[in-house]
Amino acid sequence: MLSKVISGMAVVLALLFLYLNGLNELTKLKMAVPKVEKEIAALKEENKRLRYEIRQFESPSHLLELSRRPEFAHLKHPLVKDVLKVKEGVALQH
Repeated sequence: MLSKVISGMAVVLALLFLYLNGLNELTKLKMAVPKVEKEIAALKEENKRLRYEIRQFESPSHLLELSRRPEFAHLKHPLVKDVLKVKEGVALQH
């Protein structure tokens, strides 16, 4: 009888330990959430900054400025006869 009580208590203690261990893991995750949220916010802000830089770089005025630089002097606008026109959807059919 005493052995059944002791083994029952051991099972209860083991389950209690597992429950507390699960609570500790959950608490660790809850504590990590604000840090991850800050990292996500920082990444979103960095993405905004990079999108702005891309828009600035690709702006027509900046591209015209680049075209006037000596390292891009060899680039020319194509002649109309050199432009290949493809009807919409033709490339998808083959």
